[in-house]
Amino acid sequence: MVFSFFKKQPNKMPERPAARPRAAEPPPEADLPKPAAEEAPKPLPQPLPDLEFTSGKPSAPASSAPSTKPPATSVAAKPASAKPPVEDADFSFDDFDRDFTDSSVMGIDVDHDVDPLQACVEQVVVLYANGQEGGARSLLETFVRSYHGTEGKRFWLLLFDLLQISGDRVAFEKLGLEYAEACETSPPTWCPKSSVAKQPTGAVGPRKVFLQGVLTTEGALPVTELAKFIGQKEEVIVDCGKLIGCDDEIAAQLADLLSRARKMRLAVTLLGPEAFIDRLNDRLVAGEAEHEPAWRLLLELLQRHGTQEKFEERAVDYAITFELSPPSWEVQAPGAKTSALAPQSGDDAHYLSGDLKGCRFEDLVQVIEAHDQPILDFSGVSRLDFVSAGQLVNRLAPYKAAGRDIIIRSPNHLVAELMAVVGLNKQARIVVPKS
Repeated sequence: MVFSFFKKQPNKMPERPAARPRAAEPPPEADLPKPAAEEAPKPLPQPLPDLEFTSGKPSAPASSAPSTKPPATSVAAKPASAKPPVEDADFSFDDFDRDFTDSSVMGIDVDHDVDPLQACVEQVVVLYANGQEGGARSLLETFVRSYHGTEGKRFWLLLFDLLQISGDRVAFEKLGLEYAEACETSPPTWCPKSSVAKQPTGAVGPRKVFLQGVLTTEGALPVTELAKFIGQKEEVIVDCGKLIGCDDEIAAQLADLLSRARKMRLAVTLLGPEAFIDRLNDRLVAGEAEHEPAWRLLLELLQRHGTQEKFEERAVDYAITFELSPPSWEVQAPGAKTSALAPQSGDDAHYLSGDLKGCRFEDLVQVIEAHDQPILDFSGVSRLDFVSAGQLVNRLAPYKAAGRDIIIRSPNHLVAELMAVVGLNKQARIVVPKS
């Protein structure tokens, strides 16, 4: 059969039965495949343009092509039993809560190991350490009514100490009545001396200064402390047991300080100066006009720990050597002799007092090294700031690592709790008086 490319036939060639696409009959509903909800239906192929071919299998023109629109029951239609698409899924809010609300991202990240009571204590003591006494008192007055039993007792004791330090006796006694009713036990008693801010420094015991090694102007901190205590007319104990020597400038300072204290009748007690006196005595030669300050220091030491005969002998040597009038022998000042104080004291503690702010505690090196078991007495300390507490940790940590046992005695509860906050209780034993 021949087709003409130049003249269109008036009638279309009848379609062969095999060329007509048959509309697919929908399979039974139970046999329909379940399309994936997320896959979009593939597009049907587009019909070819209306062209005539000379091949043996002509295609129908576009006008007579069967409709490509799928019937209502075709595979592309959503069966009633098909799985709904993702966007139509019915999520349960209970499932959402169970899966996400415990997350530290979705919710508040709470550390369940933190003790709320301890957090309240820390808030109070840090406020007080920073000088915010009013804020600390306000919180304590709230906490004593919020916490009960043994938990609340910590806040009661903190508040009692705060009132004593501030000298508010009226509020203290009123609080005692509330404490007795709430805790069913006797409250702490008011003590006039407990108001450390107004307490005489001598009430906590004599000051103690350690002189050891060879003292020079570069390491004159103990001498500076001694001058401060004498200037404040405080009783002082000077431990000279490990003193080896000193330069002329330090000797002059010590001689002047001891002379001034003696004339003021101020009790300055020297412990163990005998070895140092012997070294000075051997070093100073009559007729050699040098180390004049050391001569004056020797005479002051002999005034306190020598015989009158020995004193007068060296006084004559001093007059001949320097052509100066020597000091005269005088009766000992009260408490100047070691034997007068040592049996009564029986305590080698190092006393601290007042508000400790920005302290570096450099003097504690000598205190700790001079004793097998150093005792730091904090009964006279009204406040310890955060910086000082951290410095004290750094100062004591090497000794703790070396196996030394250091005792911090009698801090008030505000100071003791701050020590625990900064970890000082891991570097020393803190002994708080029983209330």
